[in-house]
Amino acid sequence: MYLDTAIIIKLLVTEPDSGFFQDALENELLSTSELALTEVRSALLAKERSKLISPPQCDRAWRIFNERVQQKQLLLHPLNSVVLKKAGRILERCHPAVPLRALDAIHTAACDLSQDFPLCTTDRRMRDAAGVLDIPVFPAADAQLA
Repeated sequence: MYLDTAIIIKLLVTEPDSGFFQDALENELLSTSELALTEVRSALLAKERSKLISPPQCDRAWRIFNERVQQKQLLLHPLNSVVLKKAGRILERCHPAVPLRALDAIHTAACDLSQDFPLCTTDRRMRDAAGVLDIPVFPAADAQLA
């Protein structure tokens, strides 16, 4: 199962639907793009700046993320020119119906290239792009998250 960064954050800090994802993803093989190395750090620091988490909570979450990567509990797919070219093609294929953002296109491309389905995201644009590309998504549209 391929995780977008927002889902990874839900596994690291408490958010309203964190419990749903912690339960649903337990014992699953999880992957993401190397892009998450920067995105996770950025998201955690943003939460700290916004006072949603404390500096010790931020440090702990960052440490847990890195431990999961080192222990191969979260496999990182390489971010390279193949992924970036695929992301560009995805942007073109989804345009104009899906206003996909660049980083979301990179995640979608990495998921498609790795074939680590389903794409686990709650982001509407990524879910819409996955529909255009016939990429399975999780959770189902009617899932009760909170």
